[in-house]
Amino acid sequence: MNYQALEVLRDGPVGWLIFDRPESGNAIDARMFTEFEAAWRELDDDPKIRAIVNTGNGDCFQTGLDVKQLANDPEALRSSSRQTRDFTLRITSWHCGVRKPVLAAVNGVCAGGGLHFVADADLVIAADNATFLDPHVSIGQVSAFETIGLLKKAPMETVSRMALLGAHERLNAERARQLGIVSEVVPQAALRQRAAELATSIAERDPDLLRLSKQMHWNALEVP
Repeated sequence: MNYQALEVLRDGPVGWLIFDRPESGNAIDARMFTEFEAAWRELDDDPKIRAIVNTGNGDCFQTGLDVKQLANDPEALRSSSRQTRDFTLRITSWHCGVRKPVLAAVNGVCAGGGLHFVADADLVIAADNATFLDPHVSIGQVSAFETIGLLKKAPMETVSRMALLGAHERLNAERARQLGIVSEVVPQAALRQRAAELATSIAERDPDLLRLSKQMHWNALEVP
C-alpha cells in the first residue's frame, strides 16, 4: 500500500509503524484513519517481522483526531463518529487484533487520542521530553475511551486527574514512568535506538511463545 500519512518500515525482524504528519502534530486525518488497519495488518502478517515499534516523526508522538481537517471531510467525520459510537475503531494494534508484541516509543507530546496507542501497546518507553495529557474536557468533549484504556496501566487517581483536569494536567516522562504508564525513559536522541534494541531482543524469542504470552495477558484484562 502507498501510505501517505504513515511510514511502514522493516529492519530485520522489527517492523516500524510511524505517524508521519509532523506538521500537524501527527494528528489523525481522514487518510491516516483509513491507513491504520492496513498498516497493522501488513506488519502482523509478515512472517519475517516478530516485533513492531510504533512512534512518530517530528516533535509529537500523536495528538488525536485532526478535527479541523475532518470537519472539511464530512464522510470521514461521520465514519469516525460511527466507529467510536459502535466500539469498532480500527486505529491501534489492539483494535486490529495484532498478535505480535508492540512497543510504543513516545517521542514528544501524546495528547487525547494519542493515549489510545499508549494504552494499547505491550511495552511503552518515552523520550525525556515526552508529555502526556487528555484535553477532551477542556474543549467541550467527554474523556472516555482513551482514559478508560489507560486504566490498564495507571492508577485510577492518575487517570481521573487527567480526565477531569484536561489540559491543565500534564505528566512529564519521568512522572509517567513512576506511575507505570511507561517502563523506561531515555534521552530523546536515543529513543529510536533504544526502541530498536528492545524490539530486537523480543524478536529473538520463539514467535509462538510471544504470541501466546501476549494473548493470555490481554485476555486476562478482558474476562471476569
